[in-house]
Amino acid sequence: MAQIKCIIGERTGLKNVIDRVNIVAPRDIPVLLHGETGCGKEVIAQLIHQKSSRSKEVFHRVNCGAISQKLIDSELFGHEKGAFTGAIKMHKGWFEQADKGTLFLDEIAELPVDAQVRLLRVLQDGTFTRVGGEKEQTTDVRVVAATHRNLPEMIGQKLFRDDLYYRLSSFPMVIPSLRERRQDIEPLAKYYIAKASELFGIKPLSLNSADLEHLKAYSWPGNIREFISVVNRAVLLSEITGKLEIIQAIGINSEPQPSEPRQEIDKIEISRDETLAAITKIHIEKIINECHGRIEGSFGAARRLGLNPSTLRSKIKKLNINR
Repeated sequence: MAQIKCIIGERTGLKNVIDRVNIVAPRDIPVLLHGETGCGKEVIAQLIHQKSSRSKEVFHRVNCGAISQKLIDSELFGHEKGAFTGAIKMHKGWFEQADKGTLFLDEIAELPVDAQVRLLRVLQDGTFTRVGGEKEQTTDVRVVAATHRNLPEMIGQKLFRDDLYYRLSSFPMVIPSLRERRQDIEPLAKYYIAKASELFGIKPLSLNSADLEHLKAYSWPGNIREFISVVNRAVLLSEITGKLEIIQAIGINSEPQPSEPRQEIDKIEISRDETLAAITKIHIEKIINECHGRIEGSFGAARRLGLNPSTLRSKIKKLNINR
């Protein structure tokens, strides 16, 4: 796990969170993180581990919502050889693999109630039994759990055990959404613009005041995860116009889904392996559609894109764009 050297907002929007991290990290108790999807709960969990006495041991993240219900026990507690069809050898579960370290149970609310019972046992006395086994195993693990759900409400609905909730919430922490820490948007934008420019080999561009205001005004339902995606697209799209396309990137993100299935730029997870051509094609198609197929003139796509009409026609032909 890479060391976290600096967290943007640790003296501003995340100050209260970092203060609480500093209090709880050295104390070997469970921690429950609550916050919206994409707000950075895993980073806070890593920071708690990094500042704890277990920092030199392993940190494992388990997405409880991504495990098949049939395999939850095997994934968490392991299984013996022959325990079920396909169990050709003994397998150590996450609690054994994270022994002496920290286990981050993300989306803890997605665990079925019967698995919650067995989790509670591990938290209480550090013991469990592998699937298909009889020998009691022991483990020494610190658990940091996270959820975006309302656990007290789920307790009332009998979907989450109250005893497990009380055990996990020895020290609850609420991670603010990005719209609750707008003072951090400017430094975040500068950081991720520089990072994206380096990643994609594009000359870094400055953030103007209009772009910054749009970043601050947007509601960011996807929080930091969405923010990074928008900045990445804006940097990539700068190859077309020579300027950061923050407004376009946010506009694309906030548009409703079309009635007919179509590959939208907001569905793309930008990575090192993706080509600029694919992003460019989607962007040009979008602008042409908005301009009702018009290329030239004051309301044409070329003007919107800041391109000469002949250059745009060349790109349309090269990218095989249907008008």
